[in-house]
Amino acid sequence: MTYRVEFVERTGIQLLESGRGHARYRMPLAGNENHVGVMYMGAFTVLAEATAAIPGISILEPERFYPIIKDIAVAFHKMAATDVFAEFSLDEPALEGLLADLERKGSAGYLAEFPMVDADGVTVATGKVTVKLLSHGWTKA
Repeated sequence: MTYRVEFVERTGIQLLESGRGHARYRMPLAGNENHVGVMYMGAFTVLAEATAAIPGISILEPERFYPIIKDIAVAFHKMAATDVFAEFSLDEPALEGLLADLERKGSAGYLAEFPMVDADGVTVATGKVTVKLLSHGWTKA
């Protein structure tokens, strides 16, 4: 089982780096421009969601657990007229804590907050995403 979202794939987003607890993405400007030729807000949202979710997904057994996004916010700082990049990591103690929570109560969560930068390294936005990891058998108490 893999986690695929065709909507996300249509943006052309590219996973540049991934590993246990880590992800770095590129969102291309081409195909994701708004009416004035800069990055469309929806593309920033997709970039924030993917960047935040992959570090948690990297530790999941898909037959037992799945991710969802609880909430998401993008704070804009400057228009982006280039591709945009984002990176987020969870350290090993955080990953171990998530796994322990999943085993103990069937759910776990974390807050991912990270900059999104243009091709020149200028921060154009900040993503803030709450990711939940749930057991397939989880029910709210």
